Amino acid sequence: MPSHTFADRPAPQPPERDAVEALISRTRRLRGDVDAVRRDTSVIEEDDPQVRWQRALCDLAVHQLDDLGEHLGQLKDGIPAQADDEPAGATAGNTTDVPRTGSLISRVGSAEWDLLTDEVSWSDELYQIFDRSPESGPLSLDELPSLLLAEDQPLLMSMVTDCLVDGRPIDGEFRILLPDGRMRTVHMMGEPVLDADGCTASMWAVLRDVSRLRHSQHLMSRTRDSLRRGQQIARTEHRMAVELQEAVLPPWRGSLSSPGRGPGALDTAAHYLPSESSNLIGGDWYDALQLPDGRTLLTVGDLTGHGIPATSAMAMLLGALRGMAMAGIEPGAVMGHLNQLIESSVQPVLGSAVCCRFDPATGTLAWAQAGHPAPLLFRNGVGRPLPAPDGVLLGAASAVSYEQDQVTLLPGDVLMLHTDGLTRQRDRSAGPDALLGLAPRFAQARTAQDCVRTVVEEFGGTERLDDACVLVARVGA
Repeated sequence: MPSHTFADRPAPQPPERDAVEALISRTRRLRGDVDAVRRDTSVIEEDDPQVRWQRALCDLAVHQLDDLGEHLGQLKDGIPAQADDEPAGATAGNTTDVPRTGSLISRVGSAEWDLLTDEVSWSDELYQIFDRSPESGPLSLDELPSLLLAEDQPLLMSMVTDCLVDGRPIDGEFRILLPDGRMRTVHMMGEPVLDADGCTASMWAVLRDVSRLRHSQHLMSRTRDSLRRGQQIARTEHRMAVELQEAVLPPWRGSLSSPGRGPGALDTAAHYLPSESSNLIGGDWYDALQLPDGRTLLTVGDLTGHGIPATSAMAMLLGALRGMAMAGIEPGAVMGHLNQLIESSVQPVLGSAVCCRFDPATGTLAWAQAGHPAPLLFRNGVGRPLPAPDGVLLGAASAVSYEQDQVTLLPGDVLMLHTDGLTRQRDRSAGPDALLGLAPRFAQARTAQDCVRTVVEEFGGTERLDDACVLVARVGA
C-alpha cells in the first residue's frame, strides 16, 4: 500500500545524452576557433603589449574551454568512480571569497616587473583583484609573497625563479589574503621578456581571479562525495532490507501442501513481486502456517514505507501474528492485538492486513481484515470478493475492535489473498476486476502454483509502482 506520508512522484531525470554530446561538439569547435586565433597572434611582434594581452586571454580561454569539455564529458559519463589517489583536500572546508559580480575581463589583470629599472606596472583590474588602492602602488616581486598564504609562498617564489633565471613561462595558482580577511584564488600565467641580447629584462604576467571557479568546483566535489556516500548507504540498506525480508518470510518458496490429500486438503502457493524500482523493498508479507490443531493460517499484509524500517516492522508484526495463531487466538482478536503492538512501537506506522484460519475438517474459513483488500473466492469459473467485516488500518486508531466473519469453502475452490500493490501499475489501473477476470484460467489450473504463475504472467511486469505479495490456496477436490 502507498505510504501515508509520501505521494508518488517521478524521479528526477538526468540530462539527455544527445543534448550533452551536442554541447561537447560545440565546445570542441569553439576551442578550435580560439586556438586558431591564438596561433595567429603568435606570429605577430611579441614585444607589443597588446598582442601579449590578446595571446594571454586566448590561452586562458583555451584553458577554460578544456575544463568545460572535461566537465561535459563527466556529465555524459555520469558519476566517476572514487579515485584512490584523490587529494585529501578536495573536500576540505573553504572560506574563499566568492565575488558576486564582475565579468571575465574585470577578473583578469596584467602586470610587468622590469628587472633593469625596478619599475612595476599593474593594470586597473589587478588592483581590484588584490583589493588594493591604486594610490598604494603596485607590489614588487619581493613584496608579492607577503599577501599569499604561507603554504603557497614557496610555489610563487619557484615560479618567479623559473621565469627570471631559467627563462621559462610560468603557469600556477595561489591564494591571497585580502585586507579584510577574505581569501581569493588567483591563477597566474607569465613569461620572460627578453632584451636584444636574449637576457631577461622583465617578467610579464596575466593574473586571473578564479575564486568563483574554484568555489564551484569545491561545491561540485562536495555534492559528488555526498552523492557517493548516499549511494553507498542506500546499497547497504537495500542489502540489509533484502536479507531481513528473506529471513522473515516463510522458508518455503513456491507451494506448500497441508498434510493429507483429497477433499479439504489445502494446496498453497505464494509469490513476492518487486516494484518497478527494485530498490524499494517494502513491508509486504505473506504466510501460510500449519497450526497445532490441524488448521491452517493464511495471511498477507502491507506496511507503509520502504527499506529497513518497513521490513523490521514487518518482521515484528509477522512474528507476533504467528505466535498468536499458534496459541489459538481468533483472527479478529489477532488484528486487535497487532493494532496495539503498532501503537506501542517506537516508530509507529500504518498497515493493512488480512488474517484467515482454515479448518480442513469443516471447510470453514474464519477471517478478519484491517483496511485490506478482501480475499477473492473463485468457484466454478467465477470470482468474487468476500464481503469484508469491519476493520480499520492498523495503527490508525486506538482501542478499536475488529469484526470476524466466516465462509465455507468447497472442494475445488480457489482463494486469493493479495496486497494492493499487485494491481497498482503505471500504465493501467487494473483493480480487483482484472484479478476476477482470471477465474476461467483458475478453473483450468490443477495446483495453487499454477494459479500463482497465471497471476505473475498477467501482473508481474516491470511497470509496477509498488512491491506486492499474492497467496493462493486451493481446496483439494
